[in-house]
Amino acid sequence: MPTAMRSILSKWILAGVSAIAIAATAQASERPKELAPLGPPPIPADNPQTPEKIELGKLLFFDPRLSGNGAMPCSACHLPDAGWDFPDKISLGYPGTVHWRNSQTVINAAYYGNLFWAGAAKSLEAQAKSAAKGAVAGNGEDDMLEARLAFVPEYRQRFKDVFGTDYPRLNHAWMAIAAFERTLVQTDTPFDAYMRGDDTSLDAAQKRGLDLFTGKAGCSQCHNGALLSNERYYNIGVPAFDGWQDDELAQITFRYELYAKGSTEKMYRDFKDDPGVYFRAKDKKYLGKFRVPSLRYTKYTAPYMHNGMLATLEEVIEFYNQGGGANEFSQTKSSLIQPLGLTSKEKADLLAFLNSLSGERITMEEPELPPYAVLGTGTQ
Repeated sequence: MPTAMRSILSKWILAGVSAIAIAATAQASERPKELAPLGPPPIPADNPQTPEKIELGKLLFFDPRLSGNGAMPCSACHLPDAGWDFPDKISLGYPGTVHWRNSQTVINAAYYGNLFWAGAAKSLEAQAKSAAKGAVAGNGEDDMLEARLAFVPEYRQRFKDVFGTDYPRLNHAWMAIAAFERTLVQTDTPFDAYMRGDDTSLDAAQKRGLDLFTGKAGCSQCHNGALLSNERYYNIGVPAFDGWQDDELAQITFRYELYAKGSTEKMYRDFKDDPGVYFRAKDKKYLGKFRVPSLRYTKYTAPYMHNGMLATLEEVIEFYNQGGGANEFSQTKSSLIQPLGLTSKEKADLLAFLNSLSGERITMEEPELPPYAVLGTGTQ
């Protein structure tokens, strides 16, 4: 090929490459700036990940010995086959109680800076400890839990290998469980692929839904960033849990929680709804407010809201379309919650987009747990 012809052809190729690059850049720049794909989970400097620690945490996550009665593992309220949460309005409670809030999925919990519905824990380590020892959850006591772990030779060896201690320590158990939970992430959803530049990963309905999510429906005012949660607190008018009207055990548990968290006598006697983050600040402007949950993996985590009062994503969309609901704390309801006027087609498109925030279901077989043995003998 003549030199001149090669020069012209090279210019054409370069021009084509440049055009493709410019088109890709322009396409990427059209992605909503308030949203982002999910990257690797943050790992705290004082609890680095190791394969051995993760494997120990997996065993402990499924081990019922880390509970008061030896029958309530983390997985009792976070079932892998049920979205890594509990498939009912209110989570499973410690025997003799029920819980009083909806169980949230563990998937992508590694990204939260505020865990639990009222943000009471600031790390997965603190969350694991609080759940295992909470009166209506694990109801465990430190000395009893540590003694049980110490009577398992395999645990003694694993804790020594991972943490360098002769016997298991509970603070190390929470660290191991947190390390395992930081592996339960999903970063390969259709939405993530789209936000990374793959224009084909969302279909036409999902793209229309994305436009509604960031536009007319106003969802991204609170569900933004890579986690799709700003982690702030709002009252959106979710009605009170209906079980408090006809379930005696639920009513007793609710009254216990009001008392245990420092309610006044009048609140204890009169409240018919969950005060939410009020308990942390004791300021009435926080009554009925809860932390914004991530919308990731929600395809598998019904029912929804802090008390499970909305059964499906379709109900969630209609709830917001109607301008939220009404509860006992109407004085703190967010002004962001207004009727949306979505058409049936728009609601269908919005649902299609919400489903793009979930990838394939994440499942896991329960591990075989190590047995007890008499201390010092190595025999069962």
